[in-house]
Amino acid sequence: MKIILKENQKIFFASDFHLGAPDVSSSKKREEKIIRWLDTIKDEAGAIFLVGDIFDFWFEYDKVIPKGFIRFLGKIASLRDRGIPIIFFTGNHDLWMNDYFTEELDIPVYPHPLQIVVNRKKFLVGHGDGLGPGDKKYKFLKTFFTNKTCQLLFKWVHPDIGIRIAQNWSGNSRITNQKKQEDFFKGDQEWLWQYCKHVEQQMHFDYYIFGHRHLPLELPVGDSAHYINLGEWVSQYTYGVFDGQNFQLKHFKY
Repeated sequence: MKIILKENQKIFFASDFHLGAPDVSSSKKREEKIIRWLDTIKDEAGAIFLVGDIFDFWFEYDKVIPKGFIRFLGKIASLRDRGIPIIFFTGNHDLWMNDYFTEELDIPVYPHPLQIVVNRKKFLVGHGDGLGPGDKKYKFLKTFFTNKTCQLLFKWVHPDIGIRIAQNWSGNSRITNQKKQEDFFKGDQEWLWQYCKHVEQQMHFDYYIFGHRHLPLELPVGDSAHYINLGEWVSQYTYGVFDGQNFQLKHFKY
């Protein structure tokens, strides 16, 4: 994918909104904040990248999508109507996406990292789940989550039951991760950082942009590349901006 930014345009990156978690009330407040952020960037956005776990759970039946998020969906629909490209990546919480975004909102959805060139700068962008060393349990489970037969079998469960089961699974997974206390910088053991270093040995990118870790990070990868983790919007409200020359991590306060 190639993007040429016009004068005064920027590209914006955000991930891990986890809309729907942990309850309706707090999710709606977060949704309102996300919409305010989208309103502040719409006049200078050359493109917006939503880099996974935008929803705490998402599953598309043939005629049904999860209840809620209508303000967010309406906002990104209006941004597309303005001609702003929006690129969506699935994460480990919303990997069961099909064609709703592409057909209804004209937003492409990518399940894997994507190579992008912006004004001659090379980016590798993705959510980050399942990459790098370790996390073997999740990698094993993901083979079932992404299996077409397993997804078809799940579709046979009534949405009221299936979505409730999946939401409980998502909540238990989040609680388990909190108990592991993994939301701290692991130094050289940061597995996404290790992944970027490995890729850089094979092919150069100026920026590696990922989410998933819930930690806003900017770390060197070799001499002229950087690994960026976008953080999250449950408590940090961090996002990335590329102005055609430089990349910055920023915090949305309002």
